[in-house]
Order: sequence, then C-alpha cells, then structure tokens
Amino acid sequence: MKKVVTFGEIMLRLSPPEFLRFSQTNTFDVVYGGGESNVAVSLANYGIPVDFITRLPNNDIGQCALMEMRKRGVGTDNIVFGGDRLGIYFLETGAVARGSKVIYDRANSAMAEIKPGMIDWHKVLKNTKWFHWTGITPAISQSAADTCLEAIKVANDLGITISTDLNYRAKLWKYGVSSESIMTELTSYCDIILGNEEDAEKHFGIKPEGLDITKEGHKVKAEAFLSVCKQMMQKFPKAKKVITTLRGSISASHNTWAGVLYDGSRLYQSKEYQITHIVDRVGGGDSFMGGLIYGMLTYPNNDQKALDFAVAASCLKHTIKGDANLVTVDEVEKLLKGDSSGRVSR
Repeated sequence: MKKVVTFGEIMLRLSPPEFLRFSQTNTFDVVYGGGESNVAVSLANYGIPVDFITRLPNNDIGQCALMEMRKRGVGTDNIVFGGDRLGIYFLETGAVARGSKVIYDRANSAMAEIKPGMIDWHKVLKNTKWFHWTGITPAISQSAADTCLEAIKVANDLGITISTDLNYRAKLWKYGVSSESIMTELTSYCDIILGNEEDAEKHFGIKPEGLDITKEGHKVKAEAFLSVCKQMMQKFPKAKKVITTLRGSISASHNTWAGVLYDGSRLYQSKEYQITHIVDRVGGGDSFMGGLIYGMLTYPNNDQKALDFAVAASCLKHTIKGDANLVTVDEVEKLLKGDSSGRVSR
C-alpha cells in the first residue's frame, strides 16, 4: 500500500494538570503534538502507512519528540535535524464558561528555520499516495512557507493527492506578510480543502452568505456553508472536495459536533453529536482530518461514509487527553453504529 506523508512542526505541549490556571500550577503535564503529526498518529492507528516530515533539534528534547512518533507507529526515517530548539506551546484547559488559552513559544525553532533544499522531496514522496499540510506551517516563517511550497510542487508533479487544513492562527502570522498571498498559492495545488468559515474569511476574504447561527440548539446550519464551498471551488479549481467541521460551542465543556462535505455538485452532511463532557478539544480538527483521509482511502467512492467516519473519530478525540487521537477503527465503527454507551468492554 502506498503511504501518506504529512509535513509540519511537532511541539512540546506544557499544560497545568486538571483545570488549573497558569497562575495556580507548580507542575506541567508534558505532551508532544502538532497539527500534521496528530494526523499522522491517527492514520497509523488506523493501519495506514504514514511518514511524518519535520525538522528537529538534535538534542534530548528533539529525541523525545522523535520517540513519540515512533512509538505510535509513524515513519520517521526522513525527518531532518538541525537548529537549537523544539517549539513549545502552553495550554490552559478551560471549563464551562472559561475558555482554554494557548501561549506559543516557538520563535526560532528548528522547524521555523527550515529552508528549501534541506529535504529531498523526490525521495520522501516516492511511493506516496497522499500529501497533507496545514496553514500552520507557512504561518511559522517565510522559509517554512517556501519549504512547504517546494514540497507541494513536487507532490503535484508526481500526481499525488494533496490536502490541506487551512487552520488560520492569528497569533502566528507575525513575520510581516499577509496570509492571503501565501495561502492562495499553496492552496491552489490542493485536491482536498478542509476549513471553517473563519479560515475562509481570514485567509481569502470569503464569507458565508446567509449564515444562520441560531441560539436555539446552538446549531450552525450546514446549508449556510454551501456558499463558502462554492466560492472556494471557484477560487481553487483544482479542488475536488471542500469540507468543514461544524462546532457549536455551548460551553468549554459542552460542544455540538458535525461536518459537511461538498464535491462540486452535492453537499453531504453528517449526524450531529453532543459532546457534553469534553476532556481535551485540542487536536479535534486534526483527528477529523486523519479520519477523513482514512475514509477517502478506504471508501474511495463513498463520500458520505468517509465524512461520517471522520466526524465520529473526531467526536471520540474529545474524550482523550493530549493532542493525538488514540482510537482504533473498531472504536470509531462502534460509535457509527450508535453505541455511545461507554460500557466497559470485557
């Protein structure tokens, strides 16, 4: 089976235990994760051959991040080494009416200082079926954006399916350019585009027409995103599918969760899940993307089944501490069949 390749930064995540605030804690829980590495872990859990490509510092912390990928079954042979530090982010987990908070400490990280030519993309992408990147990588630095473009162009030349999660991060676009010009060029090569209404607006100025966010049920109407999908496909004619997750935030602890997929002619909708006791919502979108890639590779002619798998997989992610979605195909399929009882499996 041909492999999937993901490209981006893996970071050290430091979080106060339980629901403590930064000002209350004397210790931090340690997790390694990042948008593209989280997707890779999901795919490895589902039995899909996957390589994660990044640049790590050649020190003990970089080795810890490497070991985290290896123990999850992710291929690491093409990771390159250099630079002085691993990027860090601090996460304060919210509850009920208090939202979570993220503080980045990733300036001048090994990945931020990556440059074109450091990775042999023709070698890396040999025997590859799918290449995935996110909008986080080009937001880190100009050289990271240039390296991402280098990878995408090779993948395009090789006829590899290219996907992106637009992932707009206001706190990261700080190196003196607007995201629009950079993201427009990168996204123009993509076959599969995942992004919500904020991503589309912040990156490309695309706004949903007739968006209906009602207080009743805290639902975001899926039909309101049809105009976004159509505008995205007009802007990016190579795109075959545009997908978005639909999160209704009742509180930090209670969200509704669903998704829609548009293939250029038909809008597919998933069922809506009530996630009433969120353990960790970080990586929710990454787990959706991992499920979506698995679904599209496993059910290539069934977009509804692929979408349903992605939504169910990411619903389960909200019950798991850490960045990555550590669930199996059997667990996702159990939820898809309607078993959400949480009974002990003996």
